[in-house]
Amino acid sequence: MTQVILPDLLAQTSAALPAAESVLTAATNQLRDRLSKEGRISGPLLEANQTAAHALSWLATYVEALRQMQAWAERLASDGKFTEMEQLIHQIAFGEYLWQIQGGIPMSQGEIARLQDIGLTQDDQRKLMTPEVVALSQSGNTQAARMRLVELMQANHGHATFGTSGLDEELEMIRDQFRRFADERVVPNAHDWHLNDELIPMEIIGELAEMGVFGLTIPEEFGGFGLSKASMVVVSEELSRGYIGVGSLGTRSEIAAELILCGGTEDQKAHWLPKLASAEILPTAVFTEPNTGSDLGSLRTRAVKEGSDYSVTGNKTWITHAARTHVMTLLARTDPESTDYKGLSMFLAEKTPGTDAEPFPTPGMTGGEIEVLGYRGMKEYELAFDGFKVKAENLLGGVEGQGFKQLMQTFESARIQTAARAIGVAQNALEVGMQYALDRKQFGKSLIAFPRVAGKLAMMAVEIMIARQLTYHSASQKDHDKRCDLEAGMAKLLGARVAWAAADNALQIHGGNGFALEYQISRILCDARILNIFEGAAEIQAQVIARRLLD
Repeated sequence: MTQVILPDLLAQTSAALPAAESVLTAATNQLRDRLSKEGRISGPLLEANQTAAHALSWLATYVEALRQMQAWAERLASDGKFTEMEQLIHQIAFGEYLWQIQGGIPMSQGEIARLQDIGLTQDDQRKLMTPEVVALSQSGNTQAARMRLVELMQANHGHATFGTSGLDEELEMIRDQFRRFADERVVPNAHDWHLNDELIPMEIIGELAEMGVFGLTIPEEFGGFGLSKASMVVVSEELSRGYIGVGSLGTRSEIAAELILCGGTEDQKAHWLPKLASAEILPTAVFTEPNTGSDLGSLRTRAVKEGSDYSVTGNKTWITHAARTHVMTLLARTDPESTDYKGLSMFLAEKTPGTDAEPFPTPGMTGGEIEVLGYRGMKEYELAFDGFKVKAENLLGGVEGQGFKQLMQTFESARIQTAARAIGVAQNALEVGMQYALDRKQFGKSLIAFPRVAGKLAMMAVEIMIARQLTYHSASQKDHDKRCDLEAGMAKLLGARVAWAAADNALQIHGGNGFALEYQISRILCDARILNIFEGAAEIQAQVIARRLLD
């Protein structure tokens, strides 16, 4: 076979990075000048120039993704593990993303981020015309490279991760453990849970509790395992590969534990964290309201102090796993005179787990299920509170007005974990799509033999690895106590798009069968779609990233 890997690949990709970084610097400076007023970024100007700002966010995400791919490739090379498969993934990643930086980055199916949108001139864009960038753009992502990668992927089929992820031995052992659990306990049942709109069985939750999922990152002194955020990423990825609902079970406990660790009193930590870690109690997050969406500063649910209790009145929506949980991290307004986030407080609101017959038996609250396309295993609910009582001692941190700040402290972890779930869903789509392409015969040969089909599978594998390395990097930053809201946001932004693209392309490979409910890919497509919305819609995420880049 003709060699499709470019000579001196690592040297070429290393040399190409400064050109991309130079364009990002120029774009950032140009947009900062345009959106500044009196020496500061103007909120109204930022909103009025949203297309340019979000294009900058995507450009920065691509550049950071390429940095992390280079770091990954160099680690593998130093360990003697940079084999042909990894070289092809790396080469195709650089070839494709450098071309997209030059020609246009897809923000969604109908929106392309272009350098001229940010305000870059042709002279600015010529910084990309280095010999290495040109060579990678023209010869990195070829049909021959994609076909060879898929050939190698077939030999490696049956493994959840194509290519070496670059993790240490302990994390790979964790991956193997949860991969086996997903394959044995989740995959055979997930589609029936989805089709029947069933809650994930408590038996599965019990088994996950025994494996330590709910206390994975909770410190040992509070009954957890005290493991890294990187371990949570690996666990979430593998469980979500089986079914996003199972992969998301740990998210509820992760959010609640992070809130308590960052903002709780010592008594609250000692009381709640061991119970969360053991799954003695299951939590749910109660933040969103019907007319607020991402605008949390406009929340209207009120909590009024009445003796030794708070009385809560208001409505919440899109509350995941609300019925059978024991405690709600509930965001409500305690200062009736406030009109923004400063008057919000967070509560650890206790409730009685419900049953199918009576999902919300606790006095002062009622609820109803929201029927959804996918992400069904925990169910979504609307909740109404009318004089619902919360003990005053369950005000998180014991001080009013800290709720929004406390919530913001959890966003890094939540977005890292959501990026991991997206990788798992994308990996599931790849594996299901690849198996179908191998099994399905058309015109006398398997679908995978056709270049357009193989090309889809190759690009799924490449983009999954890109999103994976970006997510691992953000988790590593978090584990080293470094601010990583930017990296976490980028990982979530890219991971969600990759998951949707992988699911859509895998369904396309299935043809008409993919549209049939009996095929798994129909569920995977529905599950993938939510990832661009929750934990910060893609547009909000891009806005937040742009603000951080420009400030």
